Amino acid sequence: MEKEETLRLEAYLKEKINPGIRLVARSQTDDSVEVYLGAEFIAVVYKDVDEGETSYQFQMTVLKEDLQ
Repeated sequence: MEKEETLRLEAYLKEKINPGIRLVARSQTDDSVEVYLGAEFIAVVYKDVDEGETSYQFQMTVLKEDLQ
């Protein structure tokens, strides 16, 4: 994703979810960014362009072990 696009998405997620969220570019691909809350990795956001429409998918995996 472009830097400006990442910054706009980060601002949106900070407003909607948590002000401590930050997005980090992934070196191996340009269609997604990593999501951190503080120092902890929590998710990946994927960019999807289909028939001229752009959307972003927030994918967070929660392990059963983390639910203690």
